Amino acid sequence: MKYNKASVFKLLYPLKKLFLLLFLFYMSQIQSQISGCTDPLSKNYNPQATLNDGSCQYKNKKIKPLFSKKLSDTIGETSGLIVFDTLLWTHNDDTDTHIYGLDTLGKIKKQIKLEKVNNTDWEAISQDSSYLYIGDFGNNYRGNRIDLHILRIEKKSFLLNAPVIDTIFFSYADQTDFSQVTPNKTNFDCEAFIVSKDSIYLFSKQWSDKKSNIYVLPKKPGKYIAQYKQTLNIKGLVTDASYLEDKKLIALCGYTKTGKSFIYLLYDFKNHDFLSGNKRKIKLKLRFHQIEGISTQDGLQYYLTNESFKRKPFINVPQKLHQLDLNSYLSHYLNKFKKD
Repeated sequence: MKYNKASVFKLLYPLKKLFLLLFLFYMSQIQSQISGCTDPLSKNYNPQATLNDGSCQYKNKKIKPLFSKKLSDTIGETSGLIVFDTLLWTHNDDTDTHIYGLDTLGKIKKQIKLEKVNNTDWEAISQDSSYLYIGDFGNNYRGNRIDLHILRIEKKSFLLNAPVIDTIFFSYADQTDFSQVTPNKTNFDCEAFIVSKDSIYLFSKQWSDKKSNIYVLPKKPGKYIAQYKQTLNIKGLVTDASYLEDKKLIALCGYTKTGKSFIYLLYDFKNHDFLSGNKRKIKLKLRFHQIEGISTQDGLQYYLTNESFKRKPFINVPQKLHQLDLNSYLSHYLNKFKKD
């Protein structure tokens, strides 16, 4: 069968039209995906940007708590905080194996003892839908602990005051030297971690370089090597973390070596690449407060605790519970989840 030019054109024209439409669609998609800072609260907000590239920069801010309440001397070394079963739960960081449930004014309402475990240096508490997790991984004294571990506690048994506990042991992939160092010099200390649907993420407290390495390990009982992921140049000492996985929001807390406390927000990141989104440090008007715990339920109202801090003859800061309102910093971002 022979084709003349006219018939060939008629056959090819629909294909040309289809290719043109596909090309125009492809170009429109490229043009619609503009990378940049997508946070209107930043100094370098780009209203044309549709993809957050983590480049947002922010003005320095310092905020004070809505209130601060002195805590019982029983929890003078409060060292972690979560919201669970209508209470705020905290613990001491040495010897004591009780977990204390507080109301929102800091009064102890419950206490549950964990049997047949030791508290070498409990530094943080976290949770997922089924378990509580206690991080016995404080390592600031000599930096050479080889028994780092996380206790996993079944929530149902915990509420029945008969905790069922198992253990996750780990070491750091990049720690090869276990020689003793002087106190508060190691980069292999840790006081903060979060639990996702499938993993545990550690945020190191690096005394030497004032950064925080992020490590990942499984959240099932066993013995693991925590794998290094990335480094956050936080310019301070990280002491706790709160995580809202469905909202891609992490709030870290800590202080500097000169006694300046802060919170550090990570949000609008991609998957579990926590440094791919916005990074904002906010200073707290809590001079010489050794902030050790942070928790939130909605990402807007936060509770923090500080342990007792005394340096004679001038510094005597008792343990306290604080409430912070971060509506003006995070409501714009969190509102988009309400629309969904």
